Amino acid sequence: MDKINLLATTSVLTAFISLFLSLLLLTVKTEHKLSNRLFAFSLLLTAVDVIGNLTDFYEIPLAVRVFLSSFVFLQLPTFYLYVLSVCYFDFKLKPKHLIHIVPFVFTNLILLPRFYMVDLISKISFLKNSSRMFEIQLNHISLHIQIIGYLIAAFILIRRTKKIYLENYTGPNMESLNWLFQFTVALSTFYSVALFKNIFKFSSYPELSELLKVGLLIFELVIIFWYLYKALNNPGIFRNVDSKLKSVRNIISEDKSTGGVLVVEKEYSEELLKLKQYMLEEKPYLNPSLTIQDMSKEIKIPVRDLSVLINHKLNQHFYDFVNTYRIECAMDILKDLSKSKLTVLEILYEVGFNSKSSFNTAFKKHTGYTPTEYRKSL
Repeated sequence: MDKINLLATTSVLTAFISLFLSLLLLTVKTEHKLSNRLFAFSLLLTAVDVIGNLTDFYEIPLAVRVFLSSFVFLQLPTFYLYVLSVCYFDFKLKPKHLIHIVPFVFTNLILLPRFYMVDLISKISFLKNSSRMFEIQLNHISLHIQIIGYLIAAFILIRRTKKIYLENYTGPNMESLNWLFQFTVALSTFYSVALFKNIFKFSSYPELSELLKVGLLIFELVIIFWYLYKALNNPGIFRNVDSKLKSVRNIISEDKSTGGVLVVEKEYSEELLKLKQYMLEEKPYLNPSLTIQDMSKEIKIPVRDLSVLINHKLNQHFYDFVNTYRIECAMDILKDLSKSKLTVLEILYEVGFNSKSSFNTAFKKHTGYTPTEYRKSL
């Protein structure tokens, strides 16, 4: 009885919070409406899935119950589209994205002949023998394939976006990519446990499946709270790169395949000198949102050439290249006795950072010390 009460309580709480957060995402004023709508839809799907766990406490037609359970086939596709919308600021939903609903449609179509279109007694018999039904087995297999495929695709997308971001941007959104990676890891863990739950469900240990179901609901609740905490504390965290940007490796590969030459060595030397002079004299790194496009306009070097110069010839990501100048500037301030009253937070903002964690990470990577340790060592 306690287990049933815990399951019901956790389900109701998870469903309520999912619906509340989805309503918040749909009504809040923001320029990132698509991302919010996609995540709101994902939360609505979660609520529908969770409410399905409460069928022991209220009457619901069998056909409706099964149809609602098939919504799980929309959860990962929606999450993947959400990741796309977060990674690329110019992402838009297009007709081609309707392909992501194919598994959901297929799942319900194969259930038509022997479940949806038969009488109630036949429906009950079908569900009682679900472990031996071809349709159910096929749906379980396709669901697990879908889960693995979408999660791998999400990890690849985040990795590719992170690489492009490092090569073209210096703003705070690196933290959003790191968070998105962590969020995807959490979802991967959730679905891995769900896989074991399903295995035990059709084994001789169904009680383990029930225990895992309760654990998954609690874990799902923790993930939702985590997202809410991140969203409220970092309202501008969810936008990143231009989807048209290519990595330097692809640029060089394309150039070699077409037989072109990007820039001769003499021009590289001239542009490198021009770049370093610009960094020292104009100090563009003090701009916390500096991009390689901004710099390209100022020093009159095409973005393509400048990207190859920094990321390939200097063997540094644009992100690290700019942060090196910021750290050097911060070191000079820390050495200046007349500025000894400045706090680390004031210094990081002054040199172009807008995140204490990214400043500490970059500073330690460059010097081997944290800013506080470095100041004490002087």
